[in-house]
Amino acid sequence: MQTAAELSYARTMPRTLVLASTSPYRHKLLAQLDLDFLGAAPDFDERAEDHLLPQLGVDRFALHLAHGKAQSLRAAHPRAWLLAADQLALLPPGELLHKPGTPERAVDQLMRMSGRVLELVTGVVLLNAETGAAHEAIDRQLLTLRAFGRAEAEAYVTRHRPLDCAGSFRIEDAGISLFARIDGADFTGIIGLPLLAVCRLLRGVGLLPADAVP
Repeated sequence: MQTAAELSYARTMPRTLVLASTSPYRHKLLAQLDLDFLGAAPDFDERAEDHLLPQLGVDRFALHLAHGKAQSLRAAHPRAWLLAADQLALLPPGELLHKPGTPERAVDQLMRMSGRVLELVTGVVLLNAETGAAHEAIDRQLLTLRAFGRAEAEAYVTRHRPLDCAGSFRIEDAGISLFARIDGADFTGIIGLPLLAVCRLLRGVGLLPADAVP
């Protein structure tokens, strides 16, 4: 908990960009934009919100989770731009996949996905911590998996251990070999932070150069 003096000092500082994530994947992606930013762990339990998915629908639920992450950091960073993202991994007709955590669950998750289409929906929020004004974007990717056997899934999980990834794969490593087709506008959205959408949001608030006027 910050003291009144600390909060007063923070409000005199220049507005910074804070990524509401401890994910090394998102940090690496945002660093590609050559912007100074801080990383902070949001105080928000995404799993406790799962029951809202049927009520809100996929897009609104993804944005709800991203808003929750950003809002949880407003008190600690009262003059920042807070950038938050949350990705949903869904198998039809609406099964929400979570990070497997163990090799056994990772293999089981891959086998449920074999030969099927996985939808990745990422909600992105850029929140002005001082005013509460928020800018939003949605990124959607459709990934068609090959039909593969358990031995292949086990070998992949043993070698690459994608235990912190919903869907139990990383597109950046040999996980790409599990797929037959990828449909989406921005491959960085698969990794968890769709940079084209992020750039549009940052450009809109002056954190990146604006488009040239013809």
